[in-house]
Amino acid sequence: MNEMTDGHIVSSYNKDLNHLHQLVIEIKDLACKQVREAIQSLEDEDVVAAQHVIVSDREIDALDIRADEEILRLIAKRQPMARDLREIMTIAKIVGDLERIGDQARRLARLTIRFYEGDAPPPNHQLLQDLIRMAAFVNDMVGDAVMAFDELDLDRALDVIRRDGVVSDDFRSALRRLSTFIMEDARSVGHMVDVVLGLRGLERIGGHAKNISRYVVFLVKGKDVRHKDLEAVEAEIAASLR
Repeated sequence: MNEMTDGHIVSSYNKDLNHLHQLVIEIKDLACKQVREAIQSLEDEDVVAAQHVIVSDREIDALDIRADEEILRLIAKRQPMARDLREIMTIAKIVGDLERIGDQARRLARLTIRFYEGDAPPPNHQLLQDLIRMAAFVNDMVGDAVMAFDELDLDRALDVIRRDGVVSDDFRSALRRLSTFIMEDARSVGHMVDVVLGLRGLERIGGHAKNISRYVVFLVKGKDVRHKDLEAVEAEIAASLR
């Protein structure tokens, strides 16, 4: 809960905003759990756990629909303006990105099924190490991005935006390592393609975390920085503080 959602003069409206705020936290917890469990299913070669992740994505979808319904109801009932409307717009955008993170977790779980269901030879675990490392990193980014929203913390939001550059670098480094591995064992080409798709999905999760952090800048400063690079975002924030 932050000072925006906790400081409205109309107590019933304040309650509605707080409820939406908590819904964001709930969806974030589910999405991050899905990513962790999808990667764990890969590590454990656990097809049943992967299938559970896929089925559980319906919970996030249901919460996404519920959030949309509550946002529409709140807009119709309260006709918010200025800061209140900005916060509701921010929540709607954050929920959309969190729902897409759940979609990426589902795709990661499908890798487990593709690799370990049936009689085809499974991949060498060395191929999966970058997936495992990168998943933990981007999941932390998502948690920090939503915490930045929770606490209206611009410094934390900027840190997440900066870390997206690390994700891009890690993705390129992982591709180089995979290429070297394939040169040593050409039989793994098929698995490598799937791993690259998984890495791309994790890169997108990092991008969603960056999006959420940019929404925090919009919420706190009223500056739309969605399509600006890090230097431009930092400049916008600095200018608003003068």
